[in-house]
Amino acid sequence: LGDWSLPMTQGREVAISTRRPAEHVSLKDAPLVFVGYGVKAPERQWDDFKGQDLRGKILVVLINDADFEDPSLDTFGGRAMTYYGRWTYKYEEAARQGAAGVLIVHETAPASYGWTTVANSWGGPQFDIVRADAASERVPVEAWIQRDVAADLFRRAGLDFEALKLQARSRDFQPVTLTGASFSTEFDVATTASTTHNVIARLPGATHPDETILYTGHWDHIGMGEPDATGDRIFNGAVDNASGQAGLIELARAFGRGPRPARSIVMISFTAEESGLLGSEFYAANPVYPLETTVAGFNIDSMNVAGRMSKIGIVGAGQSDLDALVTAGATAQGRQAEGEANPAGGSYYRSDHFPLAKRGVPMAYLKPAGDFLDEPTAERAAMVAEYGRSRYHQAADEWSPDWDYTGMIQDLSLIYGIGRDLAN
Repeated sequence: LGDWSLPMTQGREVAISTRRPAEHVSLKDAPLVFVGYGVKAPERQWDDFKGQDLRGKILVVLINDADFEDPSLDTFGGRAMTYYGRWTYKYEEAARQGAAGVLIVHETAPASYGWTTVANSWGGPQFDIVRADAASERVPVEAWIQRDVAADLFRRAGLDFEALKLQARSRDFQPVTLTGASFSTEFDVATTASTTHNVIARLPGATHPDETILYTGHWDHIGMGEPDATGDRIFNGAVDNASGQAGLIELARAFGRGPRPARSIVMISFTAEESGLLGSEFYAANPVYPLETTVAGFNIDSMNVAGRMSKIGIVGAGQSDLDALVTAGATAQGRQAEGEANPAGGSYYRSDHFPLAKRGVPMAYLKPAGDFLDEPTAERAAMVAEYGRSRYHQAADEWSPDWDYTGMIQDLSLIYGIGRDLAN
């Protein structure tokens, strides 16, 4: 920017990556353009790009969608995030616009996770499905930038970041060039082709084996990353999602020792969820068991290890007609069912049920909610809060002898009962 430059360090000011199968990425003085939320949604009469030629430019984009800051707008359904608010969409749309790259401005509230999660998730190897035309489907540079760093960049370009955020809530918003500002980056890319697996188990139905009840949960996590304060760099993913894998195994055990249901029970342990739902997306596009005869599915991702709770939260309430069955099942347990506590976080688009749901399979994704039923309730609530703050997508997501499995039993019993009834 003129005579001023801002060196950015990977993992500190910026988290930068690419999913293009190239040996080298090099951008020199690419112009920066602020495109608001980076959304093109004709069905909502919304277009942040206004026909501008964005080829070869770096798009600076806000995370989430316009209603997050002002739910009264109701342009995108209120405070609950739509798919347009997800980072995956931002990158996909930028590729369609021919951009050279994207800088998503990170803010904890609209992203629903802190910068540490971003740095850990985008700081190591990135995975993608082999694509016939990756050059057209992926922008060369996919990146996040810290909010304060972005605001400083805007200020030096003579712009007010918060004022432009306000303008971005309007359909009339026009892209804004950061005059005099440009972005440069250069890095080598080591690309390796490898094979990973979705793991599938099936209990054939007694009378309608061609119809399927599905249970899913991912087996992958982040792998290894930068060491934390203790020197630990192994990301075990004990809650996310070894707990879900334990849940799948126990469900399989329960169905295996019970009466054979009429419909088939299929368990799928998906790969590469943490890389953008790649395993579930691949299965949904290439199903082993036809989606049109998949009656319903239940996704398990990060189970409750803090104890029994008074309610169950339906992630993406209203997205399928399984809600009524969940409500009835919860009532039978002496619990209440309700919508998720933080729909603005976009959890509905962040786990393996979504690729199946968007193709028409009724999918339920549930999270514990309400109050803890057993003492000490304050300590249990603190444990949950501490996990989100200090363990989620960090090396500290490890097994603890303090875990209380009664909450897992609650939730597994619920989806077992609903699935068993549907299977018959």
